[in-house]
Amino acid sequence: MARDDNRRDRRDRDETPEFADRLVAINRVSKTVKGGKRFGFAALVVVGDQKGRVGFGKGKAKEVPEAIRKATEQAKRQMIRVPLREGRTLHHDGHGRHGAGKVVMRTAPQGTGIIAGGPMRAVFEMLGVQDVVAKSIGSQNPYNMIRATLNALQFQASPRMVAQRRGKKVVDILKKDEAPVKEAAEA
Repeated sequence: MARDDNRRDRRDRDETPEFADRLVAINRVSKTVKGGKRFGFAALVVVGDQKGRVGFGKGKAKEVPEAIRKATEQAKRQMIRVPLREGRTLHHDGHGRHGAGKVVMRTAPQGTGIIAGGPMRAVFEMLGVQDVVAKSIGSQNPYNMIRATLNALQFQASPRMVAQRRGKKVVDILKKDEAPVKEAAEA
């Protein structure tokens, strides 16, 4: 009996409620065997904490709930961190690609919302982005779209990261237009 309690405690600890997940796609796949066809399901899930971390996973099983569970576990293991400006949008525009899928992402002013289609929208919602304009070009395959989106998000860099990499101060990195405006506002 104590053994079951330990397993249950471990399971409760592993299931982290701070992550939200979004089911993007379910495919019914079949395998033809001697007696007929055997059906299975493939699930694509995006997981994020809505504070700058996101990941995706895919799972296959004979039943839909099991496929979703496997995909969610894989997504939690493959999360990436993306720096967000003011916690609501991207720091700079980005391009990503995977296979024939290409995506273009642009920062947006406050109040714009998420202007993106299908699987890209799920990634941005789970990431916690509130304002972004994105366009998918090429492949409409959800797997390729998500991978291309994450490819573009991996190259996002905050001014602090750029300054650290170049051995400068954040003020030196920011555009010359922004620095005097901030100084004039402080004076």
